[in-house]
Amino acid sequence: MTMDKVIEFVKSFDGTLAVMPGPGDGSPEIAWGDVFFYYAPDGAMPKATQPFATIVTKNYPDDERSRLDRPGSFRVNVAAGKPAFVEWTGHQPGEPDDIDPSVTDTVFAHPVYGSLGWLAVVNPGPSTTQATRNMLRKAYELARSRYERRMSI
Repeated sequence: MTMDKVIEFVKSFDGTLAVMPGPGDGSPEIAWGDVFFYYAPDGAMPKATQPFATIVTKNYPDDERSRLDRPGSFRVNVAAGKPAFVEWTGHQPGEPDDIDPSVTDTVFAHPVYGSLGWLAVVNPGPSTTQATRNMLRKAYELARSRYERRMSI
């Protein structure tokens, strides 16, 4: 699954906003080339909300273990919820994860945000394409539900 295919898939969800920072848009340079997905049915950047998924294309400070400095590497990060996290990792968020976060085509606890229930996949391939799609769909549904609850108050 290429990065473009991931973006195309997530953008197909109704109300999804894909933010792709780049030069001249006021975003920090470190975010250029990455993608942040929000549930935003009005098309406006949400305030005080985290993305439900991201794609990162490089190492960040204190987040080098996925070795995204390898050519063509990217990592899909997903807030798929605690049940999905437990299903995929076999443990609760915050508990140690044995999987090397540099291994490609494997679902693992996000190396920084795993304690918050985020999952990740470096370069989704044949073993994880369907799982990645399912996790992204679930994260989208959770984000949409949170939005709808906030709007009904």
